Amino acid sequence: MCGIVGLVSDGNENILPLLVRCLKRLEYRGYDSAGFAFIDSSTRRIIVIKDKGKIDDVVARYKLTSYSARIGIAHTRWATHGSPSKLNAHPHLDCTSSIAIVHNGIINNYLELRRELQAKGHRFISDTDTEVIAHLLEELIGDGMSILAAVRKAMNILKGSYAVVILTTNSPGRLYFMKRVSPLIIGLSPHVSIVASDIPSILEITRRILVLHDGEYGYIEPGRIHVEKDGELVNTTTRFRTVTWSVSDIEKAGYPHYMLKEIMEQPRALYETYLGILSDPVIEKAAELLRSSRHVYVTGAGTSFHAGLAFQYYMYSYASKPVLPFIASEYYVFEHAAGEGDALIAISQSGETIDTLTALRAFRKRGVKVVAVSNVIDSAIPRESDISLYTRAGPEIGVAATKTYLTQVLLLQCLVSRVSGEGFEKERDKAHRVTARTLARFQVFIDKLSRKLYRKSNIYVLGRGLGAYMAYEGALKIKEVSYIHAEAYPAGESKHGPIALVEPGFPVIFIGTPPDSLVDKIAANIEEMGARGALTILIGTRQYGDIDADYKIIVDVDDDLLAPYAIMPLLQLLAYRLAVLRGYDPDKPRNLAKTVTVE
Repeated sequence: MCGIVGLVSDGNENILPLLVRCLKRLEYRGYDSAGFAFIDSSTRRIIVIKDKGKIDDVVARYKLTSYSARIGIAHTRWATHGSPSKLNAHPHLDCTSSIAIVHNGIINNYLELRRELQAKGHRFISDTDTEVIAHLLEELIGDGMSILAAVRKAMNILKGSYAVVILTTNSPGRLYFMKRVSPLIIGLSPHVSIVASDIPSILEITRRILVLHDGEYGYIEPGRIHVEKDGELVNTTTRFRTVTWSVSDIEKAGYPHYMLKEIMEQPRALYETYLGILSDPVIEKAAELLRSSRHVYVTGAGTSFHAGLAFQYYMYSYASKPVLPFIASEYYVFEHAAGEGDALIAISQSGETIDTLTALRAFRKRGVKVVAVSNVIDSAIPRESDISLYTRAGPEIGVAATKTYLTQVLLLQCLVSRVSGEGFEKERDKAHRVTARTLARFQVFIDKLSRKLYRKSNIYVLGRGLGAYMAYEGALKIKEVSYIHAEAYPAGESKHGPIALVEPGFPVIFIGTPPDSLVDKIAANIEEMGARGALTILIGTRQYGDIDADYKIIVDVDDDLLAPYAIMPLLQLLAYRLAVLRGYDPDKPRNLAKTVTVE
């Protein structure tokens, strides 16, 4: 979940300002500390600048811009081993201060390695697992190995997940790297090469990238890359690709926050995803796999899991095909029942979510065929799947997923259309229009509602059928950016315990979706809550127009295929407005990272 950047240049220009800008483009991943290491152009020594806090604060506090360098590494840390502190922040050094390390992942055998290295005289100053990598390389190089040989040997010793970038005064024109599980990509331009954990940090330098595979290691020089695996040279010529995102795609474009920008980008993201689906013949291959499968499972984490619940609903409703959903981190409960003849839909915005990747690998070992749904081409989950389907949401910088959820739902609806033969896939071009109309029509109402709710401590979000599945996603958005405790569950469960918490003024949001048979049931649930003094809020399709509630939004759709595109943007906007009114930055919610790459 940490952000990594490394730059090396062939010119005399100071790369530190560029290094800062590249690292700042990874702030969305979430972090509690930041740091830089570089070979100072005047002294030829490694300088380390790091501390708790935001990148800009660290840069200003330690006057980073007063230095000059042609090579450097940088890191944003989200604490796993060791509390957030200056000592635990990356980069980490070896005993001689000639090797500096940045790392994303977890080293499972770090305690064992730490004891062994301490017995050999190595001095540790942090509580992190990462520091063992620097001392291990120091030890191997001290035994006479070249840096590349030491990296290769270290990969055979280290257990766990890691993306590591190595700066050393022994080779001042190269940055070394090694990758297992955690994401790492390379970008090359004629004069500057970059290694990073995610695409946005690379775009200012180049759009020509290489995604590293598990077990690969090597080095970058200006305009050149060397990659090996198991001691053999890897031919990367055909693996480079050009990303279509631009720097402007990852800027705020005048919006106060990325989250709001990305909510408002949803019509475009939906339309581009729709066009991509129409031109992708692979979706028919995925549909045939699902039609012929004995069992169909769907998994994901957080928002992606909620998209999987919508997929389950549509498969039951339109294809009469049972689907078994499970949260990715709970895969071990389900894997023993799966086997050959089964299919798994693995959903991940980044394509790197470690829980989903681990579930995928466990199911594949049992002979299950996997269909990946991701927003990032050639990321780990698509690479390790049998079939890969892609949304076209573009970069999503805000930690809270918005446009990726609706584009996932759109893609999954089109997949259901192919499985069922119902032929509603071509009707999906209405999705972007519905979202655009909703965003234009109801923003003022959402502003008014948010001012009524922002001082509340608790909110229920309830629904039935598809509405219940959207309620889970709506409640997640509210809690993760506004820190209001928002709980979602099927509305029919309210009598079985949760209603005990309802008292005068307690907000309850109801999500009303087709079919028509649910209208009277939701009306009864609203009546039950209202009788106990709840502040009732209804967001529903046209069928719900005659129901009374304290606050009511009726969207201009009446079918369950279009309902998500009319209702979910309103819940996202509500979460955003609540966060801003409560004084929080919705782009960087506390304790959260955009992409969870460690278990």
